[in-house]
Amino acid sequence: MERIEHRACFGGWQDVYRHESEVLGCTMNFAVYLPPQAAQGAKLPVLYWLSGLTCNEQNFITKAGAQRYAAEHGVVIVAPDTSPRGDGVADADGYDLGKGAGFYVNATREPWAAHYRMYDYVASELPALVEAHFPVSDARALSGHSMGGHGALVVALRNPGRYRSVSAFSPIVAPSKVPWGEKAFSAYLGEDRETWKAWDASELVRSAAEKLPLLVDQGGDDEFLDGQLRPQLLQAAAVAAGHPLQLRMRPGYDHSYYFIASFIGEHIVHHAAALHGEAKMHAGVPHEHHAGCGHH
Repeated sequence: MERIEHRACFGGWQDVYRHESEVLGCTMNFAVYLPPQAAQGAKLPVLYWLSGLTCNEQNFITKAGAQRYAAEHGVVIVAPDTSPRGDGVADADGYDLGKGAGFYVNATREPWAAHYRMYDYVASELPALVEAHFPVSDARALSGHSMGGHGALVVALRNPGRYRSVSAFSPIVAPSKVPWGEKAFSAYLGEDRETWKAWDASELVRSAAEKLPLLVDQGGDDEFLDGQLRPQLLQAAAVAAGHPLQLRMRPGYDHSYYFIASFIGEHIVHHAAALHGEAKMHAGVPHEHHAGCGHH
């Protein structure tokens, strides 16, 4: 593992690392924000951020403004790439399949199955790497945007007990019922729609073993709202299953990072409360969270 970027940011460090992924069979980059508390010897909780279509590890760390809030609340943020990369990795024309569009599933069809195992990478290989090499605890949270919001919800729902909290911005909540998901799942998983349900948040909430509360922010003026995102499908499934879901429609906001930047602070507060619930008490520090003030 090699550090390829190292920049001071809000008293901590915004780094990018490169490593050889055994799961994906290629070289991968991932970003790590280490808040100032990391230099004080504490083992900090981790928020994993999953980005959307066309993105890599750079988009979130340069556009969301999350470091300020991560520094305030003592949370490490890890942002992986969105797909395998490299000359030998299968690709397709168009932005919504192939490189930049891994969809956080384990592909079973060729030519994708050889490298497109982003679920295993995000759920297993990357956390193991992070927990072995950085000053972090095993308190984990997940968030993401669009395709990455889908990824965050699916990884959390498929791994009861592994994550303290989960949230999403503009997630693809029912990929098996919208064009983006149908295209990707047909390619990566094949035409048997029954197999798609294992990767669809609106299906997974129906039988989730753990009722981990879901927090979803959705822009009311998102250009993909009705065609690709359809949050009402997740809402209906959650209501039917008695699964806690807070769906916040945000009038006027679109699908962009302007939307994410506007509310990422609220999401980090939400995750920090869950992540520090036990870790803070173990350190002998009270864990009450007051609006607008962090822990210093």
